[in-house]
Amino acid sequence: MSLLPVADALDRLLSAAKPTQRTEMVSLHDAEGRVLAQDVAARLTQPPFDNSAMDGYAVRHADIAALGSILKVVGTSAAGHAFQGTAGPGEAVRIFTGAPLPAFADTVLLQEDAEKLDGDRIRTTFLTPKGRHIRPRGQDFTEGELVLMAGDVLDAGRLTVAAAMNHAQLTVYARPRIAVLATGDELVAPGASPGDSQIIASNTYGVSAIGRASGAEIIDLGIVGDDKQAILEAVQKALTLDIDVLVTLGGASVGDFDLVQPVLGEAGMELDFWRIAMRPGKPLMVGRLGHVQIVGLPGNPVSSLVCALLFLEPLVRRLARLPAKDRRHKAIAAVPIKENDHRQDYVRSHITRGSDGNLRVTPFGKQDSSMMKIFAASEGLLIRPPNAPAMEAGAACEVLLVREPPRS
Repeated sequence: MSLLPVADALDRLLSAAKPTQRTEMVSLHDAEGRVLAQDVAARLTQPPFDNSAMDGYAVRHADIAALGSILKVVGTSAAGHAFQGTAGPGEAVRIFTGAPLPAFADTVLLQEDAEKLDGDRIRTTFLTPKGRHIRPRGQDFTEGELVLMAGDVLDAGRLTVAAAMNHAQLTVYARPRIAVLATGDELVAPGASPGDSQIIASNTYGVSAIGRASGAEIIDLGIVGDDKQAILEAVQKALTLDIDVLVTLGGASVGDFDLVQPVLGEAGMELDFWRIAMRPGKPLMVGRLGHVQIVGLPGNPVSSLVCALLFLEPLVRRLARLPAKDRRHKAIAAVPIKENDHRQDYVRSHITRGSDGNLRVTPFGKQDSSMMKIFAASEGLLIRPPNAPAMEAGAACEVLLVREPPRS
């Protein structure tokens, strides 16, 4: 099987992705970032009464038609405490922002447009137009009005209006369930003491973080050794957990100890593709086992993370019904860049944002796919297309941002 271009691989992966149909009811506190599964209508009218938009005095406009009009203040209306009395001609009510407008009033006179006099009196110092500084009942929304729609992603503004519409819970699409399985005799969990020829398993944590940030619920299946039966049992367990995607880490290549692909094949996986024309991350595997999508990530930590950003993140967002996240940005090479070979290269780089807003990229000198420290120090990846020629400093290029770059 020939190497598949990155763009073609992503298209094939996403074309097979079926957005989740499962829904659940969650509280507003747990709804941030979730996708609405049902339209949401207001359960009341907002505001429920005419109210003041400013601090001032509730008046009849006829009483302030002339500059220097004098009125007597006969009461107060505050938020939560409406004025309960009556006011006749030439009388006003002190009113505060959000307070109910007394029935007699048709205008709010700003407090800075009134001079206080003795005997609870005020004198107007500005000609206020009729109806000014009043928020009418229902100005925001009315009972029964559809305000939020199925498919809306719940952010701060949408959660606020949902609460204002008197909804304590909302029906949202369930998060895609992603099971992550690490394989390899050489791996031990963080905190353990590795034996001879063993290393700490680290891929699970970065890949899970990318999946979780993309909207998935992560199920960690732990580590299994290079044993066909153990891998098969772990896969069978995963399939009982109502998952949408099984992510395997390592073991998907064709070496003597790369057992994941053969075991999945024996379990019934339909292989879509594997081996991508990219660096790092060539041995990526994608298939389907029943309704579960299979994504086999490389065992090298950096390859695993790069593939997770390029493939797992868009897959999860598609399944979760979230909009695609575009990490690609135009940039300028800060140093000369050498030519590239036939694979698309993702080069760990230090990226800064200049005062002109442009991104400037400087690749790190060492790019071995086992070097996690360099990935952790990178703001992003310089994207080098297949067979790209050498570039001089100052040339236009493209980067994939991992985090917001610092200002230079």
